[in-house]
Amino acid sequence: MVSAPKRLAFFERYLTVWVFLCMGVGLLLGRAMPGLTAALSRMEFGRGSRVNIPIGVLLWLMIYPMMLKVDFSSIGGITRRPKGLLVTLLVNWVVKPFSMAFLGWIFMQHLFAGWIEPETGRNYTAGLIILAAAPCTAMVFVWSYLTGGDPAYTLLQVAVNDLIMLVAFAPIVMFLCGVAQVVVPAKVLVTSVVVFIVIPLASGWLTRSLLLKSHGQRWFEERFLPKFHPVMIGALLLTLVLIFAFQSKNLTHRWLAVVLLAVPIAIQVYFNSGLTYVLMRRLRVEHSVAAPGALIGASNFFELAVAVAITLFGPDSPAALATVVGVLVEVPVMLSVCSICNRSRDWYNQRKSQ
Repeated sequence: MVSAPKRLAFFERYLTVWVFLCMGVGLLLGRAMPGLTAALSRMEFGRGSRVNIPIGVLLWLMIYPMMLKVDFSSIGGITRRPKGLLVTLLVNWVVKPFSMAFLGWIFMQHLFAGWIEPETGRNYTAGLIILAAAPCTAMVFVWSYLTGGDPAYTLLQVAVNDLIMLVAFAPIVMFLCGVAQVVVPAKVLVTSVVVFIVIPLASGWLTRSLLLKSHGQRWFEERFLPKFHPVMIGALLLTLVLIFAFQSKNLTHRWLAVVLLAVPIAIQVYFNSGLTYVLMRRLRVEHSVAAPGALIGASNFFELAVAVAITLFGPDSPAALATVVGVLVEVPVMLSVCSICNRSRDWYNQRKSQ
């Protein structure tokens, strides 16, 4: 019996469409109600904090449910099959942020310099660096499902990446933005890591531990977690509406920037996924580990990237726009990578005898 092809849920399948719709609604809001948009943009958690209250709350409603899914007990499986995880970590934390910094520098500050002002180009580069500096947490499970991935190993990769984010994200962003000649306030960056990584990760772990102990895994996964799905969807869409409203002036005058930013983002996805996939094949890693590993190595934690870019540079900044374009590009590009992994399964499994 041939199993039916795996498909995304309705919302995830048309995520790019929803992003474009939110772009339209946000632009209309920004142009039609500039006073309201400006008032929302000025709402901050404390003077000079740069953490916008409406967007901060919405981002928390997205990030916290993702952290609920992370099972840190799976980390014990590292010793049994370490090669796939080591390749993913190499690409995630060494190759991807540095390659994106290079691509941002090449495209935003040189090849596209005729269309972009120098300071704006540096800020776009900073946004791209922030986008690439944190590996994806939530959509990884969707990509793994579509490629027939090993769910336990995928969970292991996500859990380890989330732990590394606690200590590696801020230094990588600081270093690479410094190389790109963008000043990043260390205090603001560390604060954003605490607010958008440490606190939701700790809260998710504590909630998960308590509820699994009191109600069991089946209730937690089948009754509790599904309640957050519409909350996450609504929070994501409202966040995009607000960001595009705050960006309305930039977008109407610089709509070409969206197209230009999509170029390095798409290149880095195909480069990093291809590199991960080939390395895993050479190391004779199972396809069920290699395919989701390639997707983890290429995708980005865009919710976190948006939060950090807004905190560091403001909701109407070029850096924030760069992270939002990541949302536009990621879904269709990652779906094409899923298709490549599935179509190349036979090739991947053809290993020469030694």
